[in-house]
Amino acid sequence: MIRKFSLVLALLCLPLTAHAQELQSLLQDHQKTIAKPSRKTVSTALDALVASGLSTVPQFLENWQSKGVYSRLEDGLFFYGKKTAQGVELADVDTGELIATVDAKAAKQIKPNGGVRREIASALVQFQLSDPDIERRSGAVEAIARDMSAPMLGPLLASIENEPDSVLKTRKEKLANYLSARFADNSADRVVAIEKLSGDLSIEARAVLSQILKTKLAVSEGDAEGNLATTLVVGQDISRAEAYEMLAAKMGLPAILSDNDLRLVLEAHVQGGNVAGFPVAQLDDLEKRVAAYDVLAAEQRVPARATEASVTQALNAYQIHAVYLESDKAVTDAAAQALASVQTRVGVNQFFDLSLDAISLASIYFLAAVGLAITFGVMGVINMAHGEFIMMGAYTGYVVQQFVPNYTASLIVALPLAFVVTFAAGVAMERLVIRWLYNRPLETLLATFGISIALQQLAKNIFGTQARPLTSPGWLDGAWIINDVVQISYIRIAIFVLAVLFLGLLLFILKKTRLGLEVRAVTQNPRMAASMGINPDKIKMMTFGLGSGIAGIAGVAIGLFAKVTSEMGSDYIVQSFMTVVVGGVGNVWGTLAGAAMIGTFQKGVEWLNPSNTLAAQTYMILFIILFIQFRPKGIIALKGRAAGD
Repeated sequence: MIRKFSLVLALLCLPLTAHAQELQSLLQDHQKTIAKPSRKTVSTALDALVASGLSTVPQFLENWQSKGVYSRLEDGLFFYGKKTAQGVELADVDTGELIATVDAKAAKQIKPNGGVRREIASALVQFQLSDPDIERRSGAVEAIARDMSAPMLGPLLASIENEPDSVLKTRKEKLANYLSARFADNSADRVVAIEKLSGDLSIEARAVLSQILKTKLAVSEGDAEGNLATTLVVGQDISRAEAYEMLAAKMGLPAILSDNDLRLVLEAHVQGGNVAGFPVAQLDDLEKRVAAYDVLAAEQRVPARATEASVTQALNAYQIHAVYLESDKAVTDAAAQALASVQTRVGVNQFFDLSLDAISLASIYFLAAVGLAITFGVMGVINMAHGEFIMMGAYTGYVVQQFVPNYTASLIVALPLAFVVTFAAGVAMERLVIRWLYNRPLETLLATFGISIALQQLAKNIFGTQARPLTSPGWLDGAWIINDVVQISYIRIAIFVLAVLFLGLLLFILKKTRLGLEVRAVTQNPRMAASMGINPDKIKMMTFGLGSGIAGIAGVAIGLFAKVTSEMGSDYIVQSFMTVVVGGVGNVWGTLAGAAMIGTFQKGVEWLNPSNTLAAQTYMILFIILFIQFRPKGIIALKGRAAGD
C-alpha cells in the first residue's frame, strides 16, 4: 500500500520536472554546492544568486538559512519543505505554490552548518537593506556593523539614496563611511573617508582607524620592506629577551636556554654517571653545566645555544620593525593623523564626562550634608543619627509608592512628606534627647550613635532586611547622551537640579527671612542673640528639625538610584561629616565647596584606579586629614565672635 501511494505521488510530481523556472534553473547550475554546502565552496553559489537579481532569491536564502529547503532525491530539484504527519510538503521555489506531499524518504533536508549559515546571512543582508520593513532594514544595517566586510560597501551605498527613514539613512551613511575608509577602490576615496572620521568619537570609528593602523613585526638587516610604522628600540619598546626570541624564530638563530632547559638536556645525555666527560656530581655548578652542554653541542649531539656575545651580535646585526598591514602609505598617514585627533577629542570629552560625574556626586554629598552643616554649625551637636534621617526619607518615598502607583505623582507627594516626617522626628529627637546634652559633645555623640542603631533596627523590624525599590518616573529613565564619550543619567541631572533648588531655598531662608536672621545670630553669637530677645532653644529646635527635614528629602533623591535599606544612612554619614568639616562648619557655601572638593577628588581617584573604589575612599580620608592640618576651619571659615570657640 505504501509503495503504491509513493508511486502515485511520484507520478503527480513528474510534470514539475519538465518546466524548471528561473531560480530553479540557477540552483541546478550549483546543485552539488547547495545540496552539500561548505563554507569554502558556498561562496560561488551565493555570488551567482546575488548577481542574478531575481526577486525570489531573498526568500530562498532565508529558507536555506533556516533549514527549510529540501532536495528531491529522484531528480535533485530544490523545494521549500515542511514536515507533516503525512510526509513532507514541497513548494515551488519560484512561485511558492504547494506542489505535493511526498514521503519523508523521498526528499532530503538541506542542513547548512553554522559557518555556511553565516555566509548566507551576509548575502541575505544585501537584499534586506532595501526591504520595505524598516525592522529588517535596521537589522541588516546592524548585521553589517557587526561584521564589516568589503562586499557590503556596494549594496550599502546603493541603498542610501532611497532610504525613507532619516535616522536609518544617517546610520547607513556613517557605516558606509567606515567601510569606505577600509575598502574603497582607490586611495583618494579612502583618505577622504578617513578624514571624516577625525571628528567621530564613536568606538566604531576608533576601531576602523585601529584596523587600518594594525601592524605586524618584521625583522630585517637594513631598511624595512613595506609600509613602515616604526622601528623598535631594544630595551625600550621591546625587551632584549623578547627581541632575540623573535630573531631566533624568524632567522633560525640558536635559542637562549634557561637553567631548567640545560638540566633537562643534560639529564637526557647521562652515560655511566657522566655527561660529556663531566661527573654528574659536578653539574650542580652552573658553569660546569654550561661547559658540558657546549661539549655536546660541539659534538653536534645537541643544538648550539645562544651566548651573551651572540645575542648582542644578532641584535646589532638585525632590526625589528612594526610594519603596517595596510600597504598604502597615504592611507595610513591619514589614519594616524585622524586617530591622533580623535584621541585628543576623546581625552577632552573624558575630562568633561569626569567633571559631570564629579558634579553629580558633589550634588549628592551636598544634599546629604547640608542639613548636618546647619545643625552642627548652630548647635555644635555631632549627630551620628543624621544618616538615619536620610534612610527615613527614602523609606517614606517607598511607602508613598505603595499607595500612589503613579511614580511621578508619588515623587511629588513623597518629597514634602519626607520633609514633614523627618522634620518631626528631628524635633522630637532634639526635645527628648539633644536638649539635655548641650555642651557635652562626647555624651551627645554616644546618644545619637545609640539612636542611629535603634532606628536601623526599627527599620529592619518594619521593612525587613531586604532592599526595597524606590522606582523613578519613566521620564527619569535613561541618560542624556551628548556623544559616545559623555553621558549622564537623568536621575543624576534631577538630583543636581534638586541640589541647586535647595541651595537657593536655604540661601533665601537664611538671608531673607526672620528665621534665617535668628539662625545666623545664634550661630555667630548665642549669648548676644539671647540678649536681643531671640530664644536660642526654639531656634535650635527649629534648626535641628530643618536639618533633619532636608536629610529626609535627600533620602528620597538618593533612594531613586541607590538601594533602600536600613543601613543606607551609614553609607553617607561619613561623607556628610567630611563635607561639613572640609567646607566649614555652619556655612551653606562652605558645604557646597566641601561637597565639590570631595566629589571631584573621589572621582579623580576612581578614574586613576577604576578597579578599586575602596582606594578612593581611603585616599579621600587621607587627603581630608592633611587638608584640615593646613586649614582647620575649613574652606570657608565661620565668622563672628563664636568663630574661635
